[in-house]
Amino acid sequence: MNRELDKVNSIAVLISGGVDSAVVVHQLCEQGYKPDLHYIKIGMEGEDSSCTAEEDIELSQATARKYGLTLEVTDLQKEYWDLVVGYAIDRIKQGLTPNPDVMCNRFIKFGAFEQRIGHQYDKIATGHYATTIQDEQGLIWLGTAKDPVKDQTDFLAQLNYEQLSHTIFPIGHMLKEDVRRIALDAHLPSAYRKDSQGICFLGKINYNDFIRKFMGEQEGRIIDIETGKVVGRHKGFWFHTIGQRKGLGLSGGPWFVVKKNVKKNIVFVANGWDTQLQYGHDFLLADLHFITKNPWAEAPKDEPIQFKIRHVDHFMRGTITHTEEGYIVHSDDPIQGIAPGQFGCIYDAEARVCYGSGEIGYYRASH
Repeated sequence: MNRELDKVNSIAVLISGGVDSAVVVHQLCEQGYKPDLHYIKIGMEGEDSSCTAEEDIELSQATARKYGLTLEVTDLQKEYWDLVVGYAIDRIKQGLTPNPDVMCNRFIKFGAFEQRIGHQYDKIATGHYATTIQDEQGLIWLGTAKDPVKDQTDFLAQLNYEQLSHTIFPIGHMLKEDVRRIALDAHLPSAYRKDSQGICFLGKINYNDFIRKFMGEQEGRIIDIETGKVVGRHKGFWFHTIGQRKGLGLSGGPWFVVKKNVKKNIVFVANGWDTQLQYGHDFLLADLHFITKNPWAEAPKDEPIQFKIRHVDHFMRGTITHTEEGYIVHSDDPIQGIAPGQFGCIYDAEARVCYGSGEIGYYRASH
């Protein structure tokens, strides 16, 4: 990180109230920097919201006091509503599976904040588990974290080059257990706080309650895709995602959601742990976003890569080929629950560099 901070005079830290961003503050202060701390308020307003913003801000203020730093709270709720929540609802209406966390990073933490405040600083520091790599030509690439289980590059893969090159990830070269140990040794206010879970804009709000508020309920059929028989009822296809097992209310399981008919409001399911209908080997990325640049001089054909199709604790191996449809990713191993609308994140063959990501589209392999 020291080379990243050469000729850097001003740093803004995006602090969340969690242990990771607090350790970022600690590390920078230990190196002699006096960063300004910024908390981005994006929680949804309203009586039905149980956002943790109040506790987040209190812990962030305590961290600021400990190191004699300033903390500014920036309200980006309107931007969040327009750009992230609006995106999520639109995708859900189409029967797709959105990833609001990816868009929150692209449009809010590294977008709206950058435009309003971040551009005033030499660098923005965050507590993401990721790294940056500078090549021989001086180009900066998004690198994976030292801790593969905590790696968050899939959440950052929609950033553009300007956003990435303005950002540093001070804990990306550390294991989570070391981050927690530093927090405990330094007596940071958030040292014992558990890691956050779930979708960023919901806080502790139940996902189905959130969807119900905007989509309502509409009863429809749950159909066994192999027999064509109606095996249950649902309250709207928008409550269900491809690969889902829990929450279907069906006996004789396990049952997995394998398909949805948006126009007819039908959810199709398959039965059994060994059903192959919930697995696939190929998916389409019609519009693959490259962060730095396209790494292939020519259109790739069976180029070895690693990839993720959701935020998981491991990378998968496969190949990528460019066709008229877009980029086709073929997995060496079967993939459970390939859901259109999710992001497919692409890495080099060693999972060292994250090239970018794209939304998974509907695709049927000709073979």
